[in-house]
Amino acid sequence: MEQFFLLVFLALGGSAVAGSVRVVNQGNEALVERLGSYNKKMQPGLNFVIPFIDKVVYEETIREKVLDIPPQKCITRDNVGIEVDAVVYWRIVDMEKARYKVENLQSAMVNLVLTQIRAEMGQLELDQTFTARTQINELLLQELDVSTDPWGVKVTRVELRDIVPSQAVRESMELQMSAERRKRASILTSEGDRESAVNSARGKADAQILDAEARQKSLIMQAEAEQKAIILRAQAERQQQVLKAQAIAESAKIIAQEMKANPNAQKAVDVLLALSYLDMGTTIGKSDSSKVMFMDARNIPATLEGIRSIVSDNGGDPKPLFPSN
Repeated sequence: MEQFFLLVFLALGGSAVAGSVRVVNQGNEALVERLGSYNKKMQPGLNFVIPFIDKVVYEETIREKVLDIPPQKCITRDNVGIEVDAVVYWRIVDMEKARYKVENLQSAMVNLVLTQIRAEMGQLELDQTFTARTQINELLLQELDVSTDPWGVKVTRVELRDIVPSQAVRESMELQMSAERRKRASILTSEGDRESAVNSARGKADAQILDAEARQKSLIMQAEAEQKAIILRAQAERQQQVLKAQAIAESAKIIAQEMKANPNAQKAVDVLLALSYLDMGTTIGKSDSSKVMFMDARNIPATLEGIRSIVSDNGGDPKPLFPSN
């Protein structure tokens, strides 16, 4: 019997010793109650409790957790029905409050988030729910962080995942988007046509300007060329007249010298003058303005006599070209 009681004592003692040792994993915390009232909080590592008196009633992680919020029907300010779901990132910062301030922490979190989402969506119109998602997330984060602070919870992030309007609203939005696309296409087409017309008109105007400038330059160059040609012809005619006058003067001088030196040269001079007079008549006859010329042969000797008197410079009386019998 003594051995039996000894074995029972050892068994109870071993069980008591084993029950007095508790190990808490890293990232977790545990709460201990003694005789039904809160006693202490156990940190990660090896911890000791009194068997049959102390009891670990709550052990939870203090790491960040994800709370998936199911789709929730909401009504916007413009009376449009939508479904919204979200995801909340949170963690426990005070284990005692999380245990004793709320009975079911996760259920309370879900209902609180749903209530806040409905409240925020009810203050916005449908278009704002799509464009102001970042602002909605920030507002929900601030409100949930304040509301969950008495529960020892810290909300670190709130993200709205999907905002889904009703089927009728989606069809209306698709029609609106289709009309908007057609409107934009029409505007772009009209703008393209306008730009094309403007560019075409501008091109025609530029072409006309360039053509006018080219014609103007051509006329100016043609006028300058004609002016230069006229100047060159005038210079050539003047030079020709000067050379002709010089030739005539030299010829007259030579003839006068020959007449002084050789008295018999007078007859040759008379013949040459007569031939020149005849050549002048031929030239006048070939002119376009004078087709017919009448000459009196009786006047030729008198004309030659006058020419002879001009070219003679001996200071005496000129001799007759055709002496009378």
